[in-house]
Amino acid sequence: MKKTFISLVASCLFLVSCSNIGEPEKIVQETDESEQETAIIPKYSISDDYYKMIVPFKTSEARGLVTRNLNTRLDIDEFETGLMRMALDTFSTEKYYFQEGQYLDEETVRTWLSRKSDEHNNEGLNPSNSSEEQNEENPIYLAHILEHDYLIKKDEKTIELGGISIGLALNSVYYYRSENGQQLEEKISLDVLEEKGKEYAQEIVNRLRDMEGLNKVPIVVSLYVQAPKSSIVPGHFIAKTVVEKESRNIGRWSTVDEEYYFFPSTEGSNKKPDEANRFNALKGDVEEFFPNYTGVIGTGFYQNGELKQMKIEIPMQFYGKAEVIALTQYLTGKVMEYYPEDYITLEVKITSTNGEEALIVKKPGQEEPFVHIYR
Repeated sequence: MKKTFISLVASCLFLVSCSNIGEPEKIVQETDESEQETAIIPKYSISDDYYKMIVPFKTSEARGLVTRNLNTRLDIDEFETGLMRMALDTFSTEKYYFQEGQYLDEETVRTWLSRKSDEHNNEGLNPSNSSEEQNEENPIYLAHILEHDYLIKKDEKTIELGGISIGLALNSVYYYRSENGQQLEEKISLDVLEEKGKEYAQEIVNRLRDMEGLNKVPIVVSLYVQAPKSSIVPGHFIAKTVVEKESRNIGRWSTVDEEYYFFPSTEGSNKKPDEANRFNALKGDVEEFFPNYTGVIGTGFYQNGELKQMKIEIPMQFYGKAEVIALTQYLTGKVMEYYPEDYITLEVKITSTNGEEALIVKKPGQEEPFVHIYR
């Protein structure tokens, strides 16, 4: 496996004076093949929730597998971005830099995800299946393994690997075909997934510790349950743990209480009735004053039972920019009225068959929302 360290050059790249981007640090990355690559640490990050990423962006050798192994685009996005969120408590955005995983290549990930076989593959983590026919007795529990690396400054001139984060995506539904080719599915309980996920986590930590360069860094392991193929919201993380440097033993797991709900929906009304009523009230106001809309849909993200993010999309029939401006002005006031909490991230998109028409964004700590009408 590859191991890298990065040497910081004293000089910096100077940008044109009219730019507000700042002065990024110019670095030279040296690999164990004695090659050198010039790269840059950006001066600014998007926000405290996002890591600075060294550029040119160094891709993982296992990139692309996540799109094949997870069910929907929603799960792909949530698994990748959520895994960064899982690492924040251990690897702060102030001290650490993000890099795609450089230790688990495609062949390794494929091997670990396969079924265990006494004859061919002793490294497969999913259960063996003695029968040639797939069935519900031996489901595929582990869908994907994702690695993120976090780099840290060793001193003023060097950057080294500071830790890694591993995400284990688990199947909430096992899809298989019967002997006559019929598509079947079997739900897997959350308790079983958590038990299996923790077993896999310990074995993966042991294997990582045997890799060159990974013995002396902390490892964050997070368990993610992907949603069924038919779901209109992504899955969610259920647990995480931190394995201290030089240790192989997983101690205490932390429960992760996160969930997505779609509005309007029966599940949303049953499990989050107050939020459903608030959303329906906003929906009713739009219906009353703007007849040319085609629906209002929303996705709420909850942490520890509390709404943290609401994304609303309003498709409309397009008859002119004046109507778009009127609807945007009206909605800006209404969403601020219905979602006044300072801790909620709010995003409203107005779309038509022509594409995006307007955007309203309100982030925690902002007194006024950002409003943009596309031209």
